[in-house]
Amino acid sequence: MNRPQRITVLGATGSIGLSTLDVIARHPERYQAFALTGFTRLAELERLCLHHRPRFAVVPDAGAARQLQTTLSAAGLPTRVLVGEQGLCEVAGHPDVDAVMAAIVGAAGLKPTLAAVEAGKRVLLANKEALVMSGALFMQAVRRSGAVLLPIDSEHNAIFQCLPQDYVRGLGAVGVRRILLTASGGPFRETPLERLPDVSPEQACAHPNWSMGRKISVDSASMMNKGLELIEACWLFDARPAQVEVVIHPQSVIHSLVDYVDGSVLAQLGNPDMRTPIAYALAWPERIDSGVSALDLFSVARLDFQAPDEQRFPCLRLARQAAEEGGSAPAMLNAANEVAVAAFLERRIRFTEIASIIDEVLNREVSAAVETLDSVLEADRRAREAACRWLARAGR
Repeated sequence: MNRPQRITVLGATGSIGLSTLDVIARHPERYQAFALTGFTRLAELERLCLHHRPRFAVVPDAGAARQLQTTLSAAGLPTRVLVGEQGLCEVAGHPDVDAVMAAIVGAAGLKPTLAAVEAGKRVLLANKEALVMSGALFMQAVRRSGAVLLPIDSEHNAIFQCLPQDYVRGLGAVGVRRILLTASGGPFRETPLERLPDVSPEQACAHPNWSMGRKISVDSASMMNKGLELIEACWLFDARPAQVEVVIHPQSVIHSLVDYVDGSVLAQLGNPDMRTPIAYALAWPERIDSGVSALDLFSVARLDFQAPDEQRFPCLRLARQAAEEGGSAPAMLNAANEVAVAAFLERRIRFTEIASIIDEVLNREVSAAVETLDSVLEADRRAREAACRWLARAGR
């Protein structure tokens, strides 16, 4: 390609989006921002548009669009501002786009990510919920369209790097025995169990190693994030839930491992900085400078590992249960978790009640086969309503 690759960044104002734009800016001869989207941090989106000069921007409503369009036009930018889910899908599947960073958090990212897949794009997948909610449909769309799917989560990107090239080329991961998914354990790894009901949103969002948004930080603290990653790994790497083992590794230096039948275990190591997997996916199969400093093993000095305690982290158990049940169970798990985490961040429930809400939803709502996107969205809706009923009964 004799021109820079055009990149749509879905969720440009989040931590993944900002890291993506940082890598893009380091290689202007290779990449340019084609479209940027943001739904809450609109002042930040305006700043990013003024700096990166994309062809399109997407905001949530017409009022925000008029305001941003006025500002950008006054600055002499040709950027066209689009609105809502339709705008997201348009910039994800636009004929002029080469790659899409899918970094919208939660279920809201499902439709635009699918639009990118169905358009046959190179999709850099940071929205794990797309696979959690609609894994079979999503992977069918990838195969049907010929889209290139590259995982961005540091764990899945590490697994991708440790798999044989035959797998990467779509020929199957022959000889793989287990996938070892590492987890830091979050801020409550050693907190006494009796203190967990009283932890605050600020404490839950204070991740020891990574800088992330509030929702994903709470998921990390509850280890639901690792549960969602377990489900995602099954779809990405054609693995059974029993083949994916979670390993707590507090240093967050080993990002994941692949165990082979001959006894070899391959690991990918690096400093905890999302620009590494982003740069790898942008340039794959090449490698480019990401701006991340070299790993200093002498400074790290030690690498620790332990099994997760499911009494401390019941969300991990619930996610594995949903993965094994299949059907609409993972979509309902994700929906209930989104409602519960939002309630916790609003101080309406205790931290330990996140798992209680999810457990009740999974036990009350019957899992069904997922054959269409509408059936996925219906399961999502039912689970959200069930979670809201729990909150109403509890007076929250």
